[in-house]
Amino acid sequence: MVRARVRRRLRLLGHARYRLLLLATLGSGVGNWLAIIALQVDVFDRTHSGWWVGGLLIANILPAVFIGLFFGPLVDRLSRKSLMIASDIGRLAVFVALPFAGSAAEVLGLATIAGLGNAFFRPAVLAGLPNLVADEDLADANTLLQIVDWTTTALAPLLGGVLVAVHGPHLAYWVNAGTFAFSAALVAGIPARLLQSERPVGRGRWADLREGITVVRGSTGLRCVLVVWTFVMVASGFVNLAEIFLARVSYHAGDFGFGLLWTGSGVGLIVGGFGVRYGIDHDLGRTYARYLLVFALGAACAAAAANVWIGAAAMVLAGIGNGGAVVANITLVQRSAADRVRGRAFTLIMSANYAALGLAYIVAGPVVDRLGARWCYSIAAGTIFCGALVAARYARLGLVGVEAEQA
Repeated sequence: MVRARVRRRLRLLGHARYRLLLLATLGSGVGNWLAIIALQVDVFDRTHSGWWVGGLLIANILPAVFIGLFFGPLVDRLSRKSLMIASDIGRLAVFVALPFAGSAAEVLGLATIAGLGNAFFRPAVLAGLPNLVADEDLADANTLLQIVDWTTTALAPLLGGVLVAVHGPHLAYWVNAGTFAFSAALVAGIPARLLQSERPVGRGRWADLREGITVVRGSTGLRCVLVVWTFVMVASGFVNLAEIFLARVSYHAGDFGFGLLWTGSGVGLIVGGFGVRYGIDHDLGRTYARYLLVFALGAACAAAAANVWIGAAAMVLAGIGNGGAVVANITLVQRSAADRVRGRAFTLIMSANYAALGLAYIVAGPVVDRLGARWCYSIAAGTIFCGALVAARYARLGLVGVEAEQA
């Protein structure tokens, strides 16, 4: 069984166009995670405020909320290849400009523009992937894509922590710009027709949007992802905002410790992504709930950890749970929505999830200032546990796995 999965994944790596997409995701992912470290350290050093760090994180995800609500149909109607290239070029321009930012407010403004590129790039990749590979290879293709992304989560934050600790955030900004140029060049080599089987004729923005909403409401699998991952995104808001405070204040570990926590998460994500395929094939709903429980346990252990090394180990555990759940999420959305509406399904779900994430950032800022990072992680663990209970209910009803098989 294990050998068969390895052979399937190796065969996918021989797919030239898929390999280009994989490498483009690598370049874009390195840029994203270097940015997370450099931007947070930059704003933290300028302000030493949870409010400002929360504002930065909100600025980065706010475009995803509005794109899902108002511009999601563009991912289906426009060329997904062109959207991906434009997203990379836009983010390249932002990170060329960031070294010249004179205030925290300017950093937030540029981060918002970078968030616009993030909001289009990922839905375009995920919506186009089912057209690039055969359906029987889709789960493995998602796993490899996520593993590449999570490898950058494991390595890029540690690299970013070292770069920022030695040279400050500006060098990381310049490196970011180069990674997005690399990604754009690779995407240019993929024929547009391989990322999109059809472009629906637009009936107007609101009619297209209503169609996407109808698809999400009418699908059990899509509703499951929408509800469960909203819980997870609320928890992620508390974790993401509090992480720099946990490393620097609670663990007294500095910028290196901040990067180490992200690296622990990345290692766990890779392990979880590799391990979830069997569960997706045999019992998606129960597997989903179990990985979420592991995620909750890891966050709780990080809250209680005595130092950064134990905290990093706890984040490995959290990452394992998060990684398995993410692969299940993506596969379920892809199989529950036809290609002509898949971009809208992704952007609408991401919009709702990111809206919850933004609200979590608003709440987490004063919580971390008043109560500290450990309380934020404890709140996150409880919230993920609630999401796991919802996923378990879908599993008991037998709805999630059935829909995935029928799609």
